[in-house]
Amino acid sequence: MTLHLVDRAEAYSNRTAIVVGEDAYTYSDLLRVSSIVATRLLSGRKNLNAGRICILVPPGWDYVVMLWGIWRAGGVAVPMAISHPPAELAHVIEDAKPEAIIAHPTLFAQINNLADERGLPVLESSTLSQEIPLCEIPIVQEEGPSMILYTSGTTGRPKGVVLTHKNIRSQVESLTVAWGWDHDDHILLHLPLHHVHGIVNVLLSALWNGSTCEIFPQFNAVEVWERLSHRNITLYMAVPTIYRRLIEAWKRANSATRTAWASGAGACRLSVSGSAALPVTTLELWEKITGQRLLERYGMTEIGMALSNPLNGERRPGYVGKALPGIEVRLVDEVNHLVAEGEPGLIQVRGATVFNEYWRQPKETEAAFTTDGWFITGDQAVVEAGAYRILGRSSVDILKTGGEKISALEIEGVMLTHPGVRECAVVGVPDVDWGDRVCAVIVSEDKDHLSTDELRAFAKKRLAPYKVPKEILIVPELPRNTMGKVTKPEVLKFFKPEKA
Repeated sequence: MTLHLVDRAEAYSNRTAIVVGEDAYTYSDLLRVSSIVATRLLSGRKNLNAGRICILVPPGWDYVVMLWGIWRAGGVAVPMAISHPPAELAHVIEDAKPEAIIAHPTLFAQINNLADERGLPVLESSTLSQEIPLCEIPIVQEEGPSMILYTSGTTGRPKGVVLTHKNIRSQVESLTVAWGWDHDDHILLHLPLHHVHGIVNVLLSALWNGSTCEIFPQFNAVEVWERLSHRNITLYMAVPTIYRRLIEAWKRANSATRTAWASGAGACRLSVSGSAALPVTTLELWEKITGQRLLERYGMTEIGMALSNPLNGERRPGYVGKALPGIEVRLVDEVNHLVAEGEPGLIQVRGATVFNEYWRQPKETEAAFTTDGWFITGDQAVVEAGAYRILGRSSVDILKTGGEKISALEIEGVMLTHPGVRECAVVGVPDVDWGDRVCAVIVSEDKDHLSTDELRAFAKKRLAPYKVPKEILIVPELPRNTMGKVTKPEVLKFFKPEKA
């Protein structure tokens, strides 16, 4: 069986698949050039037989045809973050054990020494797509591995999540039904292409449906607003930080520009937020500006997307809706018993979208699943009126203070309602008296007019006493990973633990 993604592309041959700047590429172009890449990668072999090939290529046409070329040759793609320092790139190379690295010429300096030290060839992306007589493309089984994506490493070094071609197909089929994708959609992509958000939710969902994916090499708020103002983008997906930056750019613009930008964003049929909790204030501001209520969803590298607010219907602030089509989700207590609605529990997921294994880590893989096949996400949630509300990571967002179990995300949500608070991260710092000492780090709208005393008084009026932060710091910015998500282990370093 050939890959379903490739089969579907043949049916869309004359449609525009990828747009980068002034250049547009059809599905025929994608099939032809990815065949060239596959031929060059095979280099006389009949199949790469799941050999790993790392990709260090900026978002754009080269990235897409390299990805497809690896797959069509029977290889496993290992996308790497172009923003990562050498130590993190080295970890991926050491762990994945690739047979080669594909790099864009502008990124050779980042990878050449690492490759030389390990005796790995570095293949230039533009050379791989140069014309050559085509070989016979192998048959690739959907049950086989397609990608290894590395997690953000919130607990220890990043692990390689092995996704099969069937996993990816199941994920895009689920999102197609849930979010109403069709071949007339045109989506704007500026997310990093080493995470499931940019790769699956945007790029591959577009290509599965014969849609057009327009790629910006990097995010620029004004450029995104200007592109949206043309009113022919139908879908837009980003992380909460991006929406916040767009809102800030809109506030700085003049009246006529604001009107044009807001009208363009409002013309999208759907705007989605994910990869981190969406502050209610951001949701409300975006809706006030554009008329669009953001659709918030929940997922992770290992499972793709699992929960989503509805395409049509009520999208409740602070909630991530229900299980997506074809996916089972349940909440259990610490002894794996189902919890009742309204009671907090640990999120477990099962279905064809869920990954098979962590690369070369059988013990971690076994520990990640229950005996009956449910993936243990490590997140906690509660179901209220039929919709899930995420409470946070069990390891960093669920705090135990003074004998009470509380959600850091709940406290963050309250603090973010203060008009002077731009961003907030709440952590539990080890404490001899409290267990976890509730501490908050704040980024203010105007640091000269916001005090910790004011913030503490604000919290006391809105939170139970044991939820009020014991310490509050005001800082210029919060530490983030490459997806713009706040890294709680780094936030913890702002505070000193108190141990017995």
